[in-house]
Amino acid sequence: MKQTLLALLCVGLTVLARAENYDLIIRNGRLVDGSGNPAFFADLAVKAGRIAAIGRIAAPAATEIDATGMIVAPGFVDVHTHADEVAEMPRAENFLRMGVTTVVVGNCGGSTLEMRKFFREIETNRISINVATLIGHNTVREQAMGGSFDRAPTPEEMAKMKALVERAMAEGAVGLSTGLIYLPGVFSKPDEIVELATAVTPYDGIYASHMRYENSRIYEALEEVFRVAREAKLRVEVSHIKLGGEKAWGQAEKVLACIEQARAEGLDITQDQYAYTASSTTMRQLIPDDVFDGGRKKFLELLADPVAKAKLAARMKEKIRARGREDYAYAVIASYQHDKSLNGLNIVEATKQVRGSVSLDDQIEMILEIEKNGSASGVFHGMNEDDLQKFMRHPNTMIACDSGLREFGKDVPHPRGYGNNARVLGRYVRELKVLRLEDAIRKMSSLPANTFRLKQRGQLREGNWADVVVFDPATVSDPATYTDPHHYAVGIPHVLVNGVPVIQNGEHTGAKPGLGLRHLP
Repeated sequence: MKQTLLALLCVGLTVLARAENYDLIIRNGRLVDGSGNPAFFADLAVKAGRIAAIGRIAAPAATEIDATGMIVAPGFVDVHTHADEVAEMPRAENFLRMGVTTVVVGNCGGSTLEMRKFFREIETNRISINVATLIGHNTVREQAMGGSFDRAPTPEEMAKMKALVERAMAEGAVGLSTGLIYLPGVFSKPDEIVELATAVTPYDGIYASHMRYENSRIYEALEEVFRVAREAKLRVEVSHIKLGGEKAWGQAEKVLACIEQARAEGLDITQDQYAYTASSTTMRQLIPDDVFDGGRKKFLELLADPVAKAKLAARMKEKIRARGREDYAYAVIASYQHDKSLNGLNIVEATKQVRGSVSLDDQIEMILEIEKNGSASGVFHGMNEDDLQKFMRHPNTMIACDSGLREFGKDVPHPRGYGNNARVLGRYVRELKVLRLEDAIRKMSSLPANTFRLKQRGQLREGNWADVVVFDPATVSDPATYTDPHHYAVGIPHVLVNGVPVIQNGEHTGAKPGLGLRHLP
């Protein structure tokens, strides 16, 4: 009897000692583990950057967070961002305050070429968020071919492009990205993409594509994506799936059926989405691609030729009317460094301010003038809410904001960079009930982490890295709007990155525990 009591006492002391070594415990929360399984009540303990225990934990820790009434979830993983300057803006506050603990950069065909340098700068500067990167096709093509050319690469150029992709993969890239509406990728053909994608396959990388068309021609674009997946034998991600322009609206179910058919045929296709009906890119997209064949010099020469410029203006008129529009009011200037007074105005408003007219001819002149002066970023209203919700409900759609790092108060950017994840939780889970809470969190955590092979992340599981978000399901929301975007998400008081509080009681702690996530097959 005495020996039994002694043994029990020793076990109790061992458990207590182990518990006292925890760095942090989150207590009394309702855990949504990221798998899609139902929520449950438990405590979560952290030690040495990892989740050490989940359950009822009696002993104290050095730091404790009371999560009564809160949801405890895996830190959100955003696989489509443009936060490539994270080494220069290491706090990444707009992402962290909406619960994002890991981002993937290098999207839409644009990335660093020097992966080792990229990761070294992250490790030297220290950052507050975890980062993985793709290698961008546009960057590779420009490096190998010397500019924007409407032609196929020579064998020597293709060999150089492929070598650059192979080097990037060997140095830790998670895959290849394309931006096939951007220069110079818009001039590439499917054969070129397939050949480059084969350099990714041996590394178990992914192909993430901003496709050629997101309008009524989306099925052509999807067929190209499927061809790359089929011939290169790799996983494919359709970036920010959408249907742009009124003529394409109402086809979400048909698009998803097309993707499901490809999956049934053995292809591994997933998609990501932001929770807004407006997109954001450069104003250059309002101008036909071919006028940029040969680069900026050729474009400026065209503008200086009255006959050529008049032909271009006529084509732009034809293009916008083919979309069923009579003006460019749907296109809003977000950041125009040449004249910041135009930021936040749509093209019609800006044209009236600058040219004293709102005619379509003057609007086209305004667009060409903006491009001549260095271009601008814009917000483009052109999607349908019903389509958005249908894409969101699909089990293979993950949540990604398609935003860069935000400098608080600068310009009039798309609000998705401040509110995307919070908007899903507040509007589409709590208010509209488009998604179950558990499903929404899966789309933000385990689904993207598993798809992009981000190991030991995306799920609350003992042994995984302790990327954790604590939020109030009753108040989480996105106060950022199109006209007043500079507002951080609310209702997310605590965020841990690798076990370290980075957002605490709604404020950034200044901590920089983020890691560069090199992909190794």
